[in-house]
Amino acid sequence: MRFLLLVLGLWLGLGLGLAGPAPAGPPGPVTDGMYVATPEPEVALGRLLFWDPVLSGNRNISCGTCHNPRFGTGDGVSLGLGEGGVGLGPERRPDPRNLPEQRIPRNAPALFNLGAREFTVLFHDGRIEADPARASGLRTPLEDDMTLGFSGVLSAQTMFPVLSGDEMAGHYSENEVSRAVRLGRITGEGGAWDLISDRVAAIPDYAARFAQVYPDIAAGRDIAFTDISNAIAAFVAFEWRSDGSAFDAHLRGTAPLQGAAAAGMDLFYGKAGCSDCHSGPFLTDHDFHAMGAPQLGPGKAARFEDHARDLGRMRVTGDPADAYAFRTPSLRNVAATGPWGHGGGHADLRAFVVDHLDPVPALERWNRQAAVLPPLDGARDWRVMDDAAERAAIAAAAARPAVALSGEEIDALIAFLDSLTDRAALDGRLGIPETVPSGLPVDR
Repeated sequence: MRFLLLVLGLWLGLGLGLAGPAPAGPPGPVTDGMYVATPEPEVALGRLLFWDPVLSGNRNISCGTCHNPRFGTGDGVSLGLGEGGVGLGPERRPDPRNLPEQRIPRNAPALFNLGAREFTVLFHDGRIEADPARASGLRTPLEDDMTLGFSGVLSAQTMFPVLSGDEMAGHYSENEVSRAVRLGRITGEGGAWDLISDRVAAIPDYAARFAQVYPDIAAGRDIAFTDISNAIAAFVAFEWRSDGSAFDAHLRGTAPLQGAAAAGMDLFYGKAGCSDCHSGPFLTDHDFHAMGAPQLGPGKAARFEDHARDLGRMRVTGDPADAYAFRTPSLRNVAATGPWGHGGGHADLRAFVVDHLDPVPALERWNRQAAVLPPLDGARDWRVMDDAAERAAIAAAAARPAVALSGEEIDALIAFLDSLTDRAALDGRLGIPETVPSGLPVDR
């Protein structure tokens, strides 16, 4: 019988805890040992690099442009504008002198607790995973020898935005980095990563800091892109560690949750079934589930593919059972990380929770006013949600029994989600630097 349930769950795309017993209740508290070490000099170096636009092809976008603490370490919109955009968050607009080719296809994920050791798979589709069987220790879309030297998945994830024309690299012929990417030259002399590294190494302040942090660079080794990535990873791990919320105080036994938040916690770990996927100390099983979230924008497809769908995990595995499945996000600081869903289809958390509990009818009643999209080519934004067959395919993958909760119970769940907010993590421990070594403007 259990085998039949498992097969049925895979066929429907459920993934709802059939691999083991449901969690009995909240986890134990977060401890220091759950995190990787973050040496102070490396963190300080990574902070400057994270906020420095010098890493982008046109020197106009930093990591912090789309992962800003003002917007819960995201960008505050459903789908962001990278290259060709000006401004921050919901105020970001296309630059009329250099229009974006398209929106970023997926919602900008939050950065909280990515330095925790259990985060071994990243991106909405999990295209970066730890894999000890490989020489690099990583499984990525790139060849294994191209990923040697990254300290882990958090470091390796930085290699994709700087190669993306829509995110940071810039469009073809605009700069030497985008030209190298278009020609497929990523590693080696004259490759995109080498060009970025040369830029950084040419700045005396950076050269001195890298020599201080990495002894072999002080001994004469050239600065590599992996050094840049490793420093940024150390900074992200330190800056946005999040274990100081009211929920954490409850787990440590210092201040138990009360009232609606306590009632919401009971629902979360009980009747509502949230912890079937949002389990463990960071409220994620790190797995992939088809949850029926609305799909907006250009979709995740090759440039020559003329459709807007995003098949999620299936794009990585090739397995039809993974169609429309996306990684379970951690819920730390979730109240501040909207819009929610891999496509950012909901700007209201309560509405998202309601739709999440019964996604199939929610897909039919969803309307575009629920999203936050800076102006761009609107005709491409709604192609999936305006297509009955596409909506039906998403719904079929997410089909499962609805969870019926009263309005009061929904309010209690929201109160519990609010208890996951950690003000120190939201603000960032070091904050945004006033200046960066390149002298370029900092997106504050």
